[in-house]
Amino acid sequence: MNLKSDISSVKGVGAKTAEAFYKANIKTVEDLIRRFPRTYEKFENIVCVKDILVNERNAVFACLYTDAKIIRYSNKSVVTVYAKDVNGDVLEVKFFNAPYLLKTLKKGSFYVFRGFVKKIGEKYSMSQPKMYKKEDYLKIEGKIGPIYSQAKDLSGNKIEKTVKEVIDLTRYIDDYLFDSEIDDLKLYPLAESFRSIHFPKDDNELYFARRRLVFEEFLDFYHMIRSDEALSLRIENDKPFIEVADLRLFEEKLPYKLTNAQKETIKDIVNDMTGPYLMNRLIQGDVGSGKTVVAIMALLLCAANNAQGALMAPTEVLAVQHFVNVKKFCEECGLCIKPVLLTGKMPAKAKKEALSLIKSGECNVVIGTHALFEEGVEFNDLKLAITDEQHRFGVNQREAFRDKGLMPHLLVMSATPIPRTLAMVMYGNVDISIMNELPKNRIPIKNAVVAGSYMKKSLEFIEKEVAAGHQAYVICPMIDESEEDNFNLKNVTSFTEELKEYYGERVRVTCLHGKMKADEKNRIMENFKAGNFDVLVSTTVIEVGVDVPNATVMLIENAERFGLSQLHQLRGRVGRGDAQSYCILMSDSKNEETIKRLKVLNETNDGFLIAKKDIELRGPGELNGLRQSGELSFALGDILNDSDVLMSVIDNYENLKERLIGREVRAIDFRTI
Repeated sequence: MNLKSDISSVKGVGAKTAEAFYKANIKTVEDLIRRFPRTYEKFENIVCVKDILVNERNAVFACLYTDAKIIRYSNKSVVTVYAKDVNGDVLEVKFFNAPYLLKTLKKGSFYVFRGFVKKIGEKYSMSQPKMYKKEDYLKIEGKIGPIYSQAKDLSGNKIEKTVKEVIDLTRYIDDYLFDSEIDDLKLYPLAESFRSIHFPKDDNELYFARRRLVFEEFLDFYHMIRSDEALSLRIENDKPFIEVADLRLFEEKLPYKLTNAQKETIKDIVNDMTGPYLMNRLIQGDVGSGKTVVAIMALLLCAANNAQGALMAPTEVLAVQHFVNVKKFCEECGLCIKPVLLTGKMPAKAKKEALSLIKSGECNVVIGTHALFEEGVEFNDLKLAITDEQHRFGVNQREAFRDKGLMPHLLVMSATPIPRTLAMVMYGNVDISIMNELPKNRIPIKNAVVAGSYMKKSLEFIEKEVAAGHQAYVICPMIDESEEDNFNLKNVTSFTEELKEYYGERVRVTCLHGKMKADEKNRIMENFKAGNFDVLVSTTVIEVGVDVPNATVMLIENAERFGLSQLHQLRGRVGRGDAQSYCILMSDSKNEETIKRLKVLNETNDGFLIAKKDIELRGPGELNGLRQSGELSFALGDILNDSDVLMSVIDNYENLKERLIGREVRAIDFRTI
């Protein structure tokens, strides 16, 4: 057996399992080795009850001193049992929907219980733990274990077991770096990195294994864009636009004055689109700096020159909001823009009509999601493409347009400050406009970082704001309990019901999350914007762009689960009206780094400073391998947090490029847009 061997040749992989691997796009041994763990777990040292860390995962060795009892309700059940440690201190242990454990959990049995612990009054309670015989747990105590994303008919445990069967074959992976280069670059050998990314001995080994593999991904990526002349060269503008009075007339009809930063950015855009080369511009603007108005003015310039423009949003909810806003501006200001909406989940009839309007040119502005790139979408004369809040459209965007025979001006808007060198890697030969100025009428948001014990006060504060005629967001990291084996995290489904019960008819509560159908999400959001609900419980699906000026409170549960920039984005959903707004960050974490991060958010509303601190505090990549949503489709790397690795690739590229000729590029799914 070798790296190119079919996955079916691995011990323990029968025909049915092989088929499941094939469906997960794992066809060979090498495919399997390159399927990295999605995260890791560290097997904690065994502790006594008195040494338990509340709201953290703990491993407790204890003896059951009661038989298990079960409570059934509806289609669910809870099995409860009590255990004592060597000091006689008690731990309550609960299992959900596991009635079969009644036969296993017998009085007098000893186990190591491993799970998250809450303190309820004076009682310690562990939910849904894993159980080990002590001798078995001692073999893994203090070690790091991989957790793989499961696929259909293919569990994470099965993937791990199969990886163990083939991990020794990593020694056959060729390394194109010389030993001296590996030492100079402070990297691990390639074969060793593949082994350690799956089964690291400790945090240090995991860090350096991941770092080498991120280097591989970035090197493949950088080699690709350096080999693509269309990404690195200025492209001639074969149809320069002419300046039009429409922009000045539109600005005069706005109910507020543009900031100086907005005016300068619009001037940059006009100079680009009337100049000799196609625009390739990145707008870096903080949350609430008015990027959307700038985008509308760019689309207006395009429409006034008898050409088509497209605005792409990362979510369906935001695409619909952009469409409604543009349509409203058109009607109020008499613009020459004729907009149409196109999303992937539109009804067939509406989609067919939209495609017809786009192809004929009857509509000169197209607003939608990445559905604008799909096969079957034919533009009449597309000259401007704007993407909102997403890095993933960057390098791949021009390739996607080129595949359609188009070469429009490109404008990318982002609330994440990106160093110029990184921006050029992500977007090609890009120009940058900075919008670091907020409208004069914006009242700074008041922030508070509090523990979970302040929940009642927080809910009372929300009720007070609702009574004053305002609205609130409540953000949870999970959609429902079954989403992850972690009962310490708030989830949208359960918390919505808790709030409805708590508030009764005094406060109208609804929820929104990514598993809902597009039309349902849009309906809920529109009802919330219209004031038909007072509190919206949601996941980060509302993170980007949704605009409800009447919302004055943002309560974020388990704030430690989010990056600083993401929290700042969420906070930016309030403070958009003329009333004082508030952001409440709730976390029971005792982790010093987490406390330090949240303190940054508590002390400033400056998104550029926050993004800088976020990168500094998180360092060159997090060990768990998770990526921020919306980034380029790397298996491990994060182009912002691993910027030092990317710089190393750029600095050493000239010495390595000859060795990359003919090398198979596998690190990135370049088809992802």
